[in-house]
Amino acid sequence: MMSKSIMLVDDEDKIRNILSKVLTKEGYKVLAVGNGHQALDLYSSFTPDLMILDYKMPGMTGIELMNKIKELNPNQTFLFLTAFGNVSLAVEAIKEGAYDFIEKPFDNERFLHTINKALENNELKTKITTLKKQLFEKSAFDNIIGNSFKIQQVFSQVNKVAETNATVLLTGESGVGKELVAKAIHNTSFKKNGAFIAVNCGAIPIHLMESEFFGYEKGAFTDAKESKPGLFELASGGTLFLDEVGELTLEAQVKLLRVLEEKKIFRLGGKKTIPVDMRIISATNRNIEEKVKNGSFRLDLLYRLNLFTITIPPLRERKDDIPLLVDYFITKHNSTLNLKISNISKEAIETLMNYSWPGNIRDLENALQSAMILCCEGIITNAHLPSRVKGYVQLNEQNDLSYIIPTILGKKEISPELEKEIIADALIKCKHHKSTTAKLLNISRKTLFNKMKKYNL
Repeated sequence: MMSKSIMLVDDEDKIRNILSKVLTKEGYKVLAVGNGHQALDLYSSFTPDLMILDYKMPGMTGIELMNKIKELNPNQTFLFLTAFGNVSLAVEAIKEGAYDFIEKPFDNERFLHTINKALENNELKTKITTLKKQLFEKSAFDNIIGNSFKIQQVFSQVNKVAETNATVLLTGESGVGKELVAKAIHNTSFKKNGAFIAVNCGAIPIHLMESEFFGYEKGAFTDAKESKPGLFELASGGTLFLDEVGELTLEAQVKLLRVLEEKKIFRLGGKKTIPVDMRIISATNRNIEEKVKNGSFRLDLLYRLNLFTITIPPLRERKDDIPLLVDYFITKHNSTLNLKISNISKEAIETLMNYSWPGNIRDLENALQSAMILCCEGIITNAHLPSRVKGYVQLNEQNDLSYIIPTILGKKEISPELEKEIIADALIKCKHHKSTTAKLLNISRKTLFNKMKKYNL
């Protein structure tokens, strides 16, 4: 075991020499200096486990030195040396954060006992800090389930980038859990105490884009009856998650780029600049490089947004995680749906493992919820799984629109449940693009809208 290091700061040569010999004899690594300025200069290179400070020193008192050291290392442990009768000064030092004090003159046995207790306390604090960090990191990943190699790679990348302030671009298909990964980055970063603001860039109407992001002052436009902060302000000090960032208009892209460069904004109708400092995490399920090539996304903004890229694998590439996800969702939805599902059959698990999951984890969760409702209690079997998962109606793996589902929608022999599943599966496959979905199903857009309304899709 490495010997503990102690920095001794006292302006009296005699005291320094005596204590240095006592501590060195006990096996401690000792650095003795005569004043606070020397201690500050040497602190970073020595990094002591314990600092022993004289209370009264010329140029800088022990309290002043302690406060400066705490700025460099808030977890540093301090002991104070005080002259006999100056207990009030020692109490003040403890209030400021010192572990304990020793009155001069003192005997070696008591001196060493106090040092041992201080170092034991320091070790305990370090262990607690480490455990808290481990527990916090675990909780940050609680909703990202999996032991597969590919998801473990994602965990590793999250841990590495979270320690920086780099912008992150998350790529992956719809439903893979990009927002969960964004939250994990935020929760393990130094901005974790700030807000996590998520916004779907494709869901904000173009005419509201500027007011949503920048906010506005009272009277900026007809309906601006009160001032309102925008997303940039709300996320300042934390993280702004831009989901489907590829859907931003070119005008919005220019304004986002300017905020990233200048770190300040104007509200609509405002006259003063507002500083903002947030981490940007973006996500897309599109090929954003293709959007750059066709001129619908700015290359300079892409460079700003993807200092670090994490690609989240689709569920079909991490099927080993399906049993873990199934256990997690059964536990979760037993509570949310007030059910009592105890297990799932081996055959049902095999069915789930053999399905391609075009909607990824979100798709699996929806399928399990449906199966749990049908099962109510006991064990989920193949009979409870949605028809599409069992392969009765499957879209091809490639999004090839020359493959058209047979025109069975609306026939008398098809059940409403199966019809709903077919439409839901097609919507997922076509990323909820209505015209494409209608074409795939060989029905009109109007019919599709009516059926979506009927089944609350």
